[in-house]
Amino acid sequence: MIECPSCGRRQEPRLVCESCSTPLGVELDCFAALGLPKKLAIEPGALERVYHDLSRQIHPDRFAQAPVRARDASLRSTALLTRSYRTLREPVSRGLYWLELRGEKLSDDNKQVPPEIAETVFDVQEQLAMLREAVRTDPARAQALADELEDRRVFLLNMLNDYEIALRGNFVLWDLGRSNAKELATELKLILSNIAYLRTLLRDVDYGLGSLKAA
Repeated sequence: MIECPSCGRRQEPRLVCESCSTPLGVELDCFAALGLPKKLAIEPGALERVYHDLSRQIHPDRFAQAPVRARDASLRSTALLTRSYRTLREPVSRGLYWLELRGEKLSDDNKQVPPEIAETVFDVQEQLAMLREAVRTDPARAQALADELEDRRVFLLNMLNDYEIALRGNFVLWDLGRSNAKELATELKLILSNIAYLRTLLRDVDYGLGSLKAA
């Protein structure tokens, strides 16, 4: 139980006081901070509305003339709310946070390229190395390699989209609560790892294509 810094009511930890709506300034998980159930499937529009509504309620400007404890609670609650919104609004960061809540980290199983995309990763890295060399030595060949890399970029985007769909499917299974949690966590780590590698590859491809245009 905690005490409201404004009205003194004792209550379970939450973002704002049940009685006077003063921010309580306590640490909460991201779901609790936004008043959401611990469910991974979140509708973006609804999340944004909740965030903006709560932001207006607890904004420090509203408590500028309040006692010091209430002002400090407003600042802490605003920081918590913003951090929670940024964590939950994007599916990948939401999935990583879900693992964190379970005491797990993606890095625990992310020391090697996932086998599902290993061949693609190595092929793209080879293409990029060839492009870098051609930019320095053979501009005509560099353009041909860039055209091939543009096609590969589309392929990577489609792969990324498939894994993002798989991520949403994993979220649904967590929310249903009917599947083995350990198996779901393993699957979630694999999907997130694949997405991370594909995003890095796409960044490298874009950089490589950009270097040709700048040459």
